[in-house]
Amino acid sequence: MTRTSAPVDAPGADAWEGLVTTALLGTDRRTPPGAAPGPDAPLALLDAAAVETVRRRAGLRPARAAERPQAAPEDVRPALPPAAARRLAMLLADRPGPSGGGRRGAAPDLTELLPQWLALANARGFAPPPQVLPALLDAARGRTDLRPAALGFAGPRALWLARLNPDWRFALRAAPGGGAALPHLQDDDGVRRLWQEGLFAERVALLSALRSRTPAAARDLLASTWGTERAEDRLMFLDSLREGLGPDDEGFLEHALADRSRNVRATAAELLSALPGSALAARMAVRAEACVAIDHTRSARPSGTGGGIPGGATQTTVTIAVEAPHECDPGMERDGVVAKAPAGRGERSWWLGQLVEAAPLGTWSRRLGGRTPRDIVALPVADGWQGELHAAWCRAAVRQRDAAWSRALLGDPSAPEAGGPGAVSLAERAKLLGTLGAAERAEWVAGFIAAHGLSEAFQLLGVCAVPWAAPLGRAVVDALNIARDAGSYPWSFSGVMGLAERCLDPSEASRLDALLAVPDEPENASPGAGGYWAEAFQRLVTTLRLRAAMAEELGAA
Repeated sequence: MTRTSAPVDAPGADAWEGLVTTALLGTDRRTPPGAAPGPDAPLALLDAAAVETVRRRAGLRPARAAERPQAAPEDVRPALPPAAARRLAMLLADRPGPSGGGRRGAAPDLTELLPQWLALANARGFAPPPQVLPALLDAARGRTDLRPAALGFAGPRALWLARLNPDWRFALRAAPGGGAALPHLQDDDGVRRLWQEGLFAERVALLSALRSRTPAAARDLLASTWGTERAEDRLMFLDSLREGLGPDDEGFLEHALADRSRNVRATAAELLSALPGSALAARMAVRAEACVAIDHTRSARPSGTGGGIPGGATQTTVTIAVEAPHECDPGMERDGVVAKAPAGRGERSWWLGQLVEAAPLGTWSRRLGGRTPRDIVALPVADGWQGELHAAWCRAAVRQRDAAWSRALLGDPSAPEAGGPGAVSLAERAKLLGTLGAAERAEWVAGFIAAHGLSEAFQLLGVCAVPWAAPLGRAVVDALNIARDAGSYPWSFSGVMGLAERCLDPSEASRLDALLAVPDEPENASPGAGGYWAEAFQRLVTTLRLRAAMAEELGAA
């Protein structure tokens, strides 16, 4: 059967745009050119589009061929060993699938091994096979946490590919200066020209690179245009001074305390408070000392019935007394104290916390009778101010990277209060642990797990160096084994088990073989818990052995 359609008029120059508009609106609202309203209008629209498509193609004038892209840059790093290249292809080809019933099974999760593989490859300085670069960039596109390691491994060819494929443009944004080449840092004219004329990303990259080499030169470059920069740009530029922060930066930062932007003033004050010898730190110390002092309180004690102890004997109790500020004066605001308290916070406690946080921690030994940080933290604090005072000291210890104060605030990992709510929360403990060395950090967390189990340890495990030190690894495995034998809900420990797969030393695999059998379930155990635990330990052992194989493959030349 043949069909007839309405005649199609010869379209004009803008005919294609008109046809697109008609298609978007619908032929019941707009009739195609040369067609009558009715059921034949859609057919007329399609015929007109077909004619116009042929006309547009036939009328295309030959144009000069586009320039061929420049050759991909050379990657001078050594090539991956063949076994490692095959392993990378396997990791990139893996796609996580849905798991039934919430159970992960006994097979390793290869997607979680890719970050570790990249870290090992980057540490050994290998270059990727060119054929895997598209898959590597696709993986990094879907996982922002993977991008730094993936782009570092992909090397200069990642930027070359990103300029050819819009899907990979994130690589240009992630590269310093958007992938633009920075001038040699000894080229004063080139540096100044880029600083004055470059894009924002290029200027940030330039300032960061210069700051890492010559902190004073970076600060002088920033000062040269400070007054003409936008507030949001000033904030980003100021943040770059964290690298190499020192006493010579104090003058510039003091000037920034008078900035028009509150955020810029707050950042300048934070940086100055990280310099214990700065004038701002001294001002904050004076204010904080006025709020915190030793209180020697004498209280009556009943006399005994024997021993010749006279009646009316007294006992002296040493406490810390706190008198929070009654106002936030202009000087405090200029030094970075935020006057308006967040919802749910009292103004006076809010001001007190900011003052104590910004005061040098060396202030308190002098103010509180020459006591050590551990002695100071052990003193009772009157009138319910202990939580606020200790939290401020925690923030100060993290900001000033003071290990002695961090140890005092962390306390003994086996102390009863370490396992639950106390003066120092688990989140604060995790930050304090970050100021300690890797070995000391692992030892403290291992002691915490041995005393309190794994239910509160997830945050603390996240700040420990990978692979976990032997004492920490043993503490985690022992705690998992205890939980299994007690018939605990196995899925409650899935997060810790996942961490163990990524963080346990692979050499621990042989020690775990005894845990692979399905245990006898206690009477009060969760149904099926034994099978789940056996699967989880099987997956853990298999993953550890796979990680060992990965390291061996990358270590082979």
